[in-house]
Amino acid sequence: MEKKNIGSILALYPKPMTVIGAEVNGKVNWLVVGHTGIIGHDRILVSMSKEHYTNQGIRESKKLSVNLVSREMLPKADYVGSVSGATTDKSGVFDFHWGENGSPVIDKSPLTMECDVMDIYETDGFDNFICSVAHTYASPDVLDKNGKLDYTLLKPVLFEFPTYSYIATGEVIGKCLNLDKQPAMCPKQPMQTNGIVRLSKIEVHPEYINEYMKYAVEVGEISLRTEPGVLTMYAVQEKENPCMVTILETYASQEAYKQHIASEHFQKYKQGTLRMVKNLILSDQKPLNPNNQINNFIQ
Repeated sequence: MEKKNIGSILALYPKPMTVIGAEVNGKVNWLVVGHTGIIGHDRILVSMSKEHYTNQGIRESKKLSVNLVSREMLPKADYVGSVSGATTDKSGVFDFHWGENGSPVIDKSPLTMECDVMDIYETDGFDNFICSVAHTYASPDVLDKNGKLDYTLLKPVLFEFPTYSYIATGEVIGKCLNLDKQPAMCPKQPMQTNGIVRLSKIEVHPEYINEYMKYAVEVGEISLRTEPGVLTMYAVQEKENPCMVTILETYASQEAYKQHIASEHFQKYKQGTLRMVKNLILSDQKPLNPNNQINNFIQ
C-alpha cells in the first residue's frame, strides 16, 4: 500500500509523561512535560516552553527532577499541567521529599531521576534543558528479583501530543536483536532430571467456558513468552464435550514450576477461574521417549 504524505508533521509519539519538579522563588513547583528525550547514554533532554513559570527556577538552580507518572498519579499530574505556577501554588499537590541532589522527589512516582542541568539549547519558543542524571530512585515494586527496573511492572503513562491523550504502556512482545531467532519468546532452559511433564484435565461449568478459554489462552501465551522454565503450555478442547479442556504442560525443573505458579499471570488465571472450574485433575506423565519431546522454541 502506498503511503500518503501528510506533511512535515512531528510524529515521534507517544512519549513518557513526566512531572518536572523544581524550586521557584523559594517554593516547589510541578509541571507536566511530555517532550523528553535521550542524548547518548549519559544525557537526557527536557524540552519546555519558554513561557513556563518553572523555567526561571531551573535556570537559577540548574537542578530539576523528572518524575514518571503512574495511573494513580494521573489526575494530579493532569491538574499541574493545566494551571500555571505563576498564579497557582502547586507546591502541595504532591507529597514529596528532597532528594540527595537538592531536587523535590514525588513520593508516589514509581521512578524519579534527579538531574543537573549541563546546558540549555534554545529553539523558537522553547528552553531545551540538557541534563545529566545525578540519582535515580525506584519503588521496590517496579524492580525485578535482581534489583533491575522492570518496565512491565513500572508501566509508565505515555503522552500523545497530536490528540492530547494518555496511553497505557504496552506489553513486551519480543527481545531486541533476537526476533529473527526467537520471535516473541524468551530463551528456554533445558529439561532437567526433575522436570515435569503433566496433563492438566479441567472440566469447566458450561456457562463459563468462553470466559475460561480467554484466561487459558492468555496465561499460556504469557508463560511461554516470558518464563524460561515453561517449555510447553498447549491447551486443547474436546470437540464432543467442549467443557473438557486438557493442557499439556512441561517445566524444565521443579523450581521452574514453583516460579510459574507464583507468577502474577498464573495467579490472575488461578483466582479468575476458581468459580469456573467444576473439576481439576493434575496427572504427571513419564515420557516413553524423551527424544520425541515437543520443542516449540529455539534452544
